Amino acid sequence: MGNLLYIIAVILVIAWILGYFAFHVTGGLIHALLVIAVIAVILQVIRGNRSV
Repeated sequence: MGNLLYIIAVILVIAWILGYFAFHVTGGLIHALLVIAVIAVILQVIRGNRSV
């Protein structure tokens, strides 16, 4: 689950960079998704790896 979360975060960062430079109109949506991804990564780091 943790690896999937990091993969999604990396994809969103790449999409954010592309959206910022190439598609300035859709930048707002990508920024919102990036904020959600960053919050999810922070929560994952705070909770740690508790899988059994």
